[in-house]
Amino acid sequence: MEKNSKVWYQANGPEGDVAVSTRIRLARNLKDIPFPNRLSKAGLLEVARRVDEALASASAGLYQEFNRIDMESLNDYQAMAMAEKRLISPEFAINREGRTLFLKKDGSVSIMIGEEDHLRIQVMTPGFDPSPAYDLADKIDTLLDERLGFAFDERLGYLTECPTNLGTGLRASVMLHLPALRSNGMINRLSETISKLGLTIRGAYGESSEAAGAFYQISNQITLGISEKGAINNLISIVKQLISQERQTRKSMAGNEKNLDQIWRSRGILSTARLLESKELIELVSNLRLGIALGLFDDLDPSLPNLILSETGAATLMDRQKSVLQPNQRDKLRAEITRKILAS
Repeated sequence: MEKNSKVWYQANGPEGDVAVSTRIRLARNLKDIPFPNRLSKAGLLEVARRVDEALASASAGLYQEFNRIDMESLNDYQAMAMAEKRLISPEFAINREGRTLFLKKDGSVSIMIGEEDHLRIQVMTPGFDPSPAYDLADKIDTLLDERLGFAFDERLGYLTECPTNLGTGLRASVMLHLPALRSNGMINRLSETISKLGLTIRGAYGESSEAAGAFYQISNQITLGISEKGAINNLISIVKQLISQERQTRKSMAGNEKNLDQIWRSRGILSTARLLESKELIELVSNLRLGIALGLFDDLDPSLPNLILSETGAATLMDRQKSVLQPNQRDKLRAEITRKILAS
């Protein structure tokens, strides 16, 4: 994975017809420094200095793979553009004072210093690929722990600022594209079942079950009283079932003329539109993605829908232009970029 890793939106990973991306995130704190909410800017910078030294001492090759970014050096839309691409959290993009980011040059790994905890180690991969993502996160976690010493209690596990992260400090999630299960109304029932199994399902582009574009994020809720690998295996088991159900349900959609017409119309609009609002684009890209999965558009690379979504967020568009854009200007640029990506 490390040799051929790609940022999630530039590739179509395993089970990519349904799975968009996998994220492994570990929350960690240094044992001899107060939690970030009680830490001054100087304290946050001290944590960053220690992490910098730890990465450098661990492996010169590993250290050279990361860029160190002072978050205060970024303006609002530069920071939010990174959040739109899921390289960092929105909270980290908003609260930048004293914060530091170590970002792997290929975009697959980020280490956020001073988000809610001292460190948030995040690994993202294309498609459904939790085991290699976890292995890499665990490797980085181990080498940093050896050099920094993380706050850990034999009974409570890793100590975190928020009690809901106590234990493993692990949040493992998979973004799935579930248009067929949304269409037949299964999402609400699945949500209730999944919650009983220690997982949660929410819209990747909104909190409601009627998520924009039928993109959903499945993640673990339980971090205490379970091992990291136990949580990963539980997620794998449930996600595999969801992928299977989605594929089975799509078979009925493939023979429905109304559904096929909607898919072809979506490609036509995306290829020709001069103005595209964000929510409209997400729904159209969802239909395009389904069309590719159903084998309707063999001329399109399966990763194109991910790339369109990653390049057309409001902040990403403004970062591209290096200026603040009004909504109508963003809609025009969003349509232009989408046309170019599809034409390429």
